Amino acid sequence: MATIQPKGEKVRQAVKWISEKRKEDDQASLSRLIEEGAARFNLSPKDEAFLRSFYEQDEL
Repeated sequence: MATIQPKGEKVRQAVKWISEKRKEDDQASLSRLIEEGAARFNLSPKDEAFLRSFYEQDEL
């Protein structure tokens, strides 16, 4: 996981939730998980964009 610390409690909860889902199913679509996490935690489009960049750095 990337070392950048996300700001905001909702974003932190989404990162935790996405990470747990990825551990449960390593074949799950990251894009879909990000979309679900954004909806589940009522994130703004800016927060969702942050999640995408956060996980893109993780994939490098």
